[in-house]
Amino acid sequence: MVSFRVVRSILSKVTQLANKGTLTRVKFRPCIDLRDGCVVQIVGSTLVDGERPVTNFESNEGSAAIARRYRDDELAGGHVIMLGPGSEEAARSALAAYPGGFHVGGGITPGNANSYLRSGASHVIVTSYVFREGRMDGARLDEMVSAVGKGRLVLDLSCRRRDGAYFVVTDRWQHFTDLAVDAESLGALAEHCDEFLVHGVDVEGQRIGIEEDLVALLGASCPIPVTYAGGARTLEDLDRVREIGRGRVDLTIGSALDVFGGDVAYADVVAWHNAETGAR
Repeated sequence: MVSFRVVRSILSKVTQLANKGTLTRVKFRPCIDLRDGCVVQIVGSTLVDGERPVTNFESNEGSAAIARRYRDDELAGGHVIMLGPGSEEAARSALAAYPGGFHVGGGITPGNANSYLRSGASHVIVTSYVFREGRMDGARLDEMVSAVGKGRLVLDLSCRRRDGAYFVVTDRWQHFTDLAVDAESLGALAEHCDEFLVHGVDVEGQRIGIEEDLVALLGASCPIPVTYAGGARTLEDLDRVREIGRGRVDLTIGSALDVFGGDVAYADVVAWHNAETGAR
């Protein structure tokens, strides 16, 4: 049964859109984060080489079971992320359970990308491969495009704030690059990929609220589809992302979902998504 709160949220949204004469199509994008083959939710800023990250939740369900839940609820375009080695088999199990339903990332290279596409991924996600020594390597980006095609490539521009701007971080979000996430870089990189995935790393997994400045930046400057992840804690964050992202930024909710040990009802999020997109 859909809660009164989600009904109220949906009615409020419909009223706002009617007043503006505009219909947006913001989506909830599901996630499956994997560490050592297990489905987990972690605090992103604690990913440090040689140390165990802070874990919010570790699921008793396998990756395929969770993928089938998303499949049954027709939630496409989510992401399966391998947080370090040891999760390749679990990632492929999730992809096989929901063919075409996920993007996959974590250690993706031109050499293995097509094997994940053949396993059922709709897109591959890359960050670290196209960055080297803190800089974006244009030749490596061209390699990835040649390997899989622009239409099946997602660039992960997960970032942290420094000196008043957001900079892409790589290698499990440990190292800053010199690439600022701004209108110029988003426009240039959009020529080489189909979508962006952007984690607000400083709030990832902490359930302390979204990085509003980052969402606003993406909504104002991103010329292709983009999914934001990080800090979501309530159902109303979906409305907030739609508002400040100008209806152009999709949202991932991970640790805050009740299926991952949080307080936000997964059923309410699915209902919100269906109302927003006109599904079902």
